[in-house]
Amino acid sequence: MRLFHTSDWHLGQNLHGQERDFEHACFLEWLLRQIGVHHPDALLIAGDIFDTVNPPLKAQERLYDFIISAHEQNPQLTIVMIAGNHDSGSRIELPAPLMRRLRTHALGRVLWLDDGQLDAERLLIPLPDAKGKIAAWCLALPFLRPAEVTGAQLGDDYLHGIGQVHEWLIAAANAKRKKGQALIAISHAHMAGGSVSEDSERSLIIGNAEALPAKLFDKSVGYVALGHLHKPQKVNGEERIRYSGSPIPLSFSEIGYKHQILDVTFQGERLVGVEPLLIPRSVNLQRLEAAPLADILKQLADLPDIDLLAETQRHPWLEVRVRLDEPQPDLRQQIESALQGKAVRLVRIAAEYAGKRDSDGTDEERLIELDQLTPQELFSRAWQDSYGSEVDEQTLKDFAVLLQEVQQEGEQP
Repeated sequence: MRLFHTSDWHLGQNLHGQERDFEHACFLEWLLRQIGVHHPDALLIAGDIFDTVNPPLKAQERLYDFIISAHEQNPQLTIVMIAGNHDSGSRIELPAPLMRRLRTHALGRVLWLDDGQLDAERLLIPLPDAKGKIAAWCLALPFLRPAEVTGAQLGDDYLHGIGQVHEWLIAAANAKRKKGQALIAISHAHMAGGSVSEDSERSLIIGNAEALPAKLFDKSVGYVALGHLHKPQKVNGEERIRYSGSPIPLSFSEIGYKHQILDVTFQGERLVGVEPLLIPRSVNLQRLEAAPLADILKQLADLPDIDLLAETQRHPWLEVRVRLDEPQPDLRQQIESALQGKAVRLVRIAAEYAGKRDSDGTDEERLIELDQLTPQELFSRAWQDSYGSEVDEQTLKDFAVLLQEVQQEGEQP
């Protein structure tokens, strides 16, 4: 039994207002080729398929075009996809009756029977091997929202409700499977100990709930295909509990990630191998780290010039960080002028101000009696803290004019 594990596609995502459709198209074309070369029995997509609950039409077309192409190329391939916290569970499930004809199972929510028991049957997906025999059962666990796992039957404890869902589903799977059949879970959750991206992963923490413990998946589950964290990683060092990570860098904090899918092999019930298949990066993300403006302009001048024969949509996305010691009203204009004719696409300028610090590098803490300071003194202190230098005389004069205008307006009846 051979599986491909992938997650966190975030179709429809924008990077500071720039769409990523070309990059997603390149990834899906690459994935389709890997399916054609390696012939996996199943493809597991562990949530956050879309970037928002209302994804653009183009993003939805990408998903369904891929599913149709994968089925046409490999008619025996089984696809299991679940909703993540970025997805609408209802939207993911809406075309489910049609997708089942393409051997694709879409699970967006957990449901409960009239007697208060978990509807485990709909969450257990048979995974046939190349000969058509059921080689494994997939336990499909979409992102569990509080409303789905709390209430009269489970109480108000979110973590307890999640634990009950896992316990009941694993018990139902063990009761259903026959000797030699593996159990494979697919889940979208934040597991304890996972490494989180700085700025592209939406927190799953609800109230005081902590990240989920790996012990939710007992040893009867041979492999756990996780989604949510964008960095490929094992959980607690366990070979069988994995995040595949996102297929493209979704923020500049993910520049160093080795984006991949995981090629998972079973021999009967036994996990025998997990191999990464590295995804080629169709568009690089490039960041100039914080430096004085003069240094930044020099670095920009050293960037490669545009190659007229190259595809502009493959030019790197660029983030520029500038350290300032005084205001630069024309900062963007200076940077954009320096980038004329350069083979990059600017998406973000981040300005950092050299505020006053103590000798140990920490921010200076000062107690100020506000009623003992004039507005001009407060302004001067704020300027010093922001820019790390004394305010110049002309700026003080401009501030005095502005202050006078405000005071005059306040005196009017």
